Amino acid sequence: MNLDFRNINTLWASVLVETLARSGLKTAIICPGSRSTPLTVAFARHPDIEAIPILDERSASFFALGIARRTHQPVVLVCTSGSAGANFFPAVVEARESRVPLLVLTADRPPELRNCNAGQAIDQQKLFGSFTNFYTEITIPELSLLSYLRQTVLNAIEQTQYPIPGVVHLNLPFREPLAPIEQSGMPAQLPANFFEHLSNSKSPKLGGFRGLPDDLATQRGIIIAGVSQPKDLQKYCESIALLSKSLSMPVFAEALSPLRNFASLNPYLISTYDTILRNKELAKNLAPEVVIRIGEMPTSKEVRLWLEQIQPLQYVLDPSDRSLDPLHSRTIHIRLSIEDLQTVPTLPITDFLKDWLAAESKMRQIIDQSLAEETALFEGKSAWLLSQTLPPDIPLFIASSMPVRDAEFFWKPGDLRIQPFFNRGANGIDGTLSTALGIAHHQTAVMLTGDLALLHDTNGFLMRSQFKGHLTIVLINNNGGGIFGMLPIAPFDPPFEEFFATPQNIDFSKLCQTYDVKHEIIETWDQLRDRLNPLPPDGIRVLELRTDRHHDANWRKTKLKHFANLL
Repeated sequence: MNLDFRNINTLWASVLVETLARSGLKTAIICPGSRSTPLTVAFARHPDIEAIPILDERSASFFALGIARRTHQPVVLVCTSGSAGANFFPAVVEARESRVPLLVLTADRPPELRNCNAGQAIDQQKLFGSFTNFYTEITIPELSLLSYLRQTVLNAIEQTQYPIPGVVHLNLPFREPLAPIEQSGMPAQLPANFFEHLSNSKSPKLGGFRGLPDDLATQRGIIIAGVSQPKDLQKYCESIALLSKSLSMPVFAEALSPLRNFASLNPYLISTYDTILRNKELAKNLAPEVVIRIGEMPTSKEVRLWLEQIQPLQYVLDPSDRSLDPLHSRTIHIRLSIEDLQTVPTLPITDFLKDWLAAESKMRQIIDQSLAEETALFEGKSAWLLSQTLPPDIPLFIASSMPVRDAEFFWKPGDLRIQPFFNRGANGIDGTLSTALGIAHHQTAVMLTGDLALLHDTNGFLMRSQFKGHLTIVLINNNGGGIFGMLPIAPFDPPFEEFFATPQNIDFSKLCQTYDVKHEIIETWDQLRDRLNPLPPDGIRVLELRTDRHHDANWRKTKLKHFANLL
């Protein structure tokens, strides 16, 4: 037992940390502050937990989010009292919407120092509102309540994972002394069996499930594999391939899932569906009667509009208790994961499947040829090139806004087993750099981002001295928000350029110099290929592609429609 008996606060905090360690916790992100001193000391001295100090709470929270995303294990966030915890809010929202396990520990002043103009004291009760799986305030430390503390913390760490991963918030008030000062009347030890019942084994998921209906053989169907970050990529892809081949259904493979990177497992993958569906006549002819959707909706707006128009019967396979039907369609939720789906009958290949595969083959050839011939630094080609160039098994964080859409449009299927990561729970650009650094911590990773997403989180560079691993940032610098050029507001200037595109005119070489981060201007596609494989073993570097935002928006609008009309 790694316990600290110097005073009630050190013992209280060390019991909390020991409980977490025995429950399997490996990482705690610590933000500096006074009121959280007992927690900081307890985490810092525990040999089985990596305690990482990070100055900025917002960056720290997204860094924790990135680690939790990669490991699929809860990460602890610690901060002091006052406004510190409020800076965790964007990451808490993202973790809730993305179902990522985080345990937030906010230190607080005791009740007698609240609502009386004491310094650094705000109302921290349910600070994160409805975005948590569970919230409670822990009582003031007391020797007779150590068992209560242990069980409450055990329940909290379990609720970060079950029934659905998410955020748990514990508010922890402390009285003085906050420092590990010796205090009389403290016990020398706890009972030998105090932690005996704890282990890092996980609780089983509860509840039964229903399988798919028997009449699928008589219906034209497609499978949509939406946004997903499964723990076991290979098993996830194999399970979808088995379902696809058994039912002879094409699979729309979202780029923000691993399917396109395990392409040989499934001969029925459709990667160009967004462009195919821009041909409205063909989209009508290729409409299904039934859709089996695995998890969340894909990024593609074309798919959403198409489903809204044709209104097929939809079966959504997902183990959560949340509604995943933003279209409010004829949807039946089947509460199980694709990996747990029972065996389904094998059906003969259909003409409907053949038609979809023919459209995919032709469109894939059109897109690949066009991008292969593109010598200008068109930003959409970056995702296409990364899909073929990155080293096998590399984690790739794809920023929100235009990068995720370019991945959807252009990412080419292959067998490099690239692991896509992203923050699409709330679909924002909050914490882009910090999340990517969390994913890259203790390994090598790549991030594809636009300039505004990176600028929004440059505080993430402050953790460079704590970062262990390597992150290559492929920066698409189009001096503004490229995605807004795809929206109906684009022709209305003013106010478009100033209030929507919001160009910042930043010299990234100087910005990187400020943070002692390596920077290089990429002028050709061959140069980018050379820099992406092999990747350096450590450090952070930025590879900047300077692109033309207006040209690239027009390229997508005209070329994608032209490609669709070639079918």
